[in-house]
Amino acid sequence: MADEEKFDAVVVGAGPAGTAAAITMAKAGLQVALLERGAKPGSKNVMGGILYNHYLEEIVGDDWKQAPLERPIIEERRWLMTPEAAIGIDYKNLRNRAYPHSYSVLRARFDAWFAEQAEKAGAMVVPETVVERLITKENRRVVGVATGRGDDLYADVTIVCEGIGLGAGLLENTVLNGKPLRRKLRRNEVALAFKEIMQLDPGLIEERFNCESGEGCTVECFGDSTMGMSGFMFIYTNRDTLSVGGGALLSEFNQTLRTPNDVMEHFKKHPAVKPLLRGAETVEYLAHLIPEGGYRGIPKVYGPGYLVCGDAAMLSNPVHREGSNLAMESGRLAGETVIHAKETGDFSERRLAEYRGKLDHSWVMADMKKYDKAVPLLEHNPQMLTKYPVVLDRALDEFFRVDGTSKWDKQKKILKMVRKEGMFRMGWDTVKALWAMK
Repeated sequence: MADEEKFDAVVVGAGPAGTAAAITMAKAGLQVALLERGAKPGSKNVMGGILYNHYLEEIVGDDWKQAPLERPIIEERRWLMTPEAAIGIDYKNLRNRAYPHSYSVLRARFDAWFAEQAEKAGAMVVPETVVERLITKENRRVVGVATGRGDDLYADVTIVCEGIGLGAGLLENTVLNGKPLRRKLRRNEVALAFKEIMQLDPGLIEERFNCESGEGCTVECFGDSTMGMSGFMFIYTNRDTLSVGGGALLSEFNQTLRTPNDVMEHFKKHPAVKPLLRGAETVEYLAHLIPEGGYRGIPKVYGPGYLVCGDAAMLSNPVHREGSNLAMESGRLAGETVIHAKETGDFSERRLAEYRGKLDHSWVMADMKKYDKAVPLLEHNPQMLTKYPVVLDRALDEFFRVDGTSKWDKQKKILKMVRKEGMFRMGWDTVKALWAMK
């Protein structure tokens, strides 16, 4: 390709990270190509389904109000589940009616709209384009991408936002100066996430989840919901569908020989969940790999001719179930880095290192550091999702049961149960584990 046809930046992947980067750069007048392997942006992309409008507004301004969002989230529920109980904490924030900060979304709709904003800003969006490899110059610098269309696209900077690409990703299979851009991921650094989109009448959604018209609710479930594996399940309310799904570490799927369908059916049949889904019809099934390697799993996010954002950079917060916001923010910061490189005429690795500095001084890396040990905490303390919820369930059952036993006797019975089952040890184990996360 001739010099005059070279882009300032080629972005691989039209998810939240890639599109945020493309919009940021295109608004500054840079020549940007945004490549998407699906028939259209969103057709191959998966996430649980909650988006935080603060980060969207940072990128598109007031136009975020035109985005195809589903329901503002007014109530959030957390359930710790055993086979016969759901121990819950509910938070209904009525201020969110006037000033919502999160919405349920369907990626097929949202990503297509988001990519349209990139086109309006001046980016060239190219769907149905598989990037087969990164093009390198003398094994020392990334200079573009080779696509399944047989075309090579060249750019001063290539921004990789392709997701994980476990075992077959661009980063793992590109070698510069004798080293791959990212080491192969371990199976306990990746979660297998899956979900069903289930059609349900809007009125029934609002009745069952105690929502006013147009409002939304989330239900996130731990413990027995994933059959004791390190992960969680969820139900998110959309306009006329429910997003029902969850995930767990890939390593634990391998160890237990369970399938996502096993876990999904187990969850849907739980006595606390089944009534919420009654009559809902599955219209779509999706699955995806989610990074859960923590701060220590983050690869080098910049190098000669390239930047890495979103899932590809292992930016995910499993404790708060956040991913799209880290993706958008990293994409925006990558875009700003390329803009600055363009302004100075310097696309050297030293200049692109500015991106890592921006991340380090943002809330993104602060959160990644804070929760670095969150996944190992559950992985190495499986009793926190199996034995301990059952003991708590039995104690609460005794506490709330009115059966002619005095409250003094109940208290003694509960303390005896707690001692017998090692619940005091549970408290100490939990304190130590939480302390290790600091």
